[in-house]
Amino acid sequence: MLSTLTPPPSRLAGLTPARLSPGYFALVMATGILSVGCQLRGWDLMARSLLVLTAVEYALLVVLTAWRFVAHRGALAADAHDTRKAFLFFTFVAGTDVFAVGLAGQGHFLPAAVLLVIAALTWLVLGYTIPWAAVLGRTERPVIAAANGTWFVWVVASQSVAVASATLEPHYEAARQGLAVVAVFSWSVGCVLYAASAIFVSLRLMLYPLEPRELDPPYWVSMGAVAITVVAGARIVEMESAPMVDAVRGLVAGMSVVFWCFATWLIPVLVAVGVWRHHVHRVPLVYEPTWWSIVFPLGMYAVAGMYLGRADDLPIVEWIGQAWLWVALTAWTLVFLAMLHTVSTTGRREPDRT
Repeated sequence: MLSTLTPPPSRLAGLTPARLSPGYFALVMATGILSVGCQLRGWDLMARSLLVLTAVEYALLVVLTAWRFVAHRGALAADAHDTRKAFLFFTFVAGTDVFAVGLAGQGHFLPAAVLLVIAALTWLVLGYTIPWAAVLGRTERPVIAAANGTWFVWVVASQSVAVASATLEPHYEAARQGLAVVAVFSWSVGCVLYAASAIFVSLRLMLYPLEPRELDPPYWVSMGAVAITVVAGARIVEMESAPMVDAVRGLVAGMSVVFWCFATWLIPVLVAVGVWRHHVHRVPLVYEPTWWSIVFPLGMYAVAGMYLGRADDLPIVEWIGQAWLWVALTAWTLVFLAMLHTVSTTGRREPDRT
């Protein structure tokens, strides 16, 4: 007798502890950065609503991740040793920092400071353990064959620490010098990591065969990493005088403009890659957790334009950021609806065996 076993509704979407993608905190990153963008536009109600949703997403994913650590530690460890997935763990750092920046923008400075401490410590720990577990400690060679867009998430995590530190700096007089050091330090590390990641990923693209399915959404993080570098730089430029800030203010201001130009240049390239992947080679366009890796860069590019335009008095750049926010909001809505549809229909789509 045939019997149909209904899987949990969230199975395909990866929202069960055993199957939870380490990159699902990109959902928090995407929602949180749009909250920040709406706040910059003066859309207070939408900014608060998105921040509340960010809090719900963050709490849910923290619980699921803790559950996975306790009950499915083997699966979590396997992801940490998987060169193609390991760097997705840095989405927790970036998501925590983006949430902190959103809270600070709404005047909730104490919880934002707590989140920054958590994110900064996690960034330091993961910054040494993940590269060792996933790259340096592996016996397989060449490891570069597994380099992909997820490697840029390490850069995003570094720059998110800089953004959160610079955001909180005006509100903590006693910690101002320390926050300045952290902001400049993490911004500098992020810049170097971007150069390294770009070299590794470029070599992988040029030296090894590339299937259309492999050019997946995380490659958009290459643009998002540049955009958040711009935001971090713009925030550092706005910081009060401090020895560390004064030493690099001119450099950071100039490099932020250069990075914004490069991020702008990358967008048509990434769009073309998507057309090549889905239209030319007919890779199905279906929801997967990594789609949030497209939404976050779109939102971060909008915020980067607004921050940079105001910090360096560049009205055209600010206008582009304001206009681009509509693109990011549209993308977020489409992906969020696709996620809900996947969660609600998975259980009805998978007949099982007898």
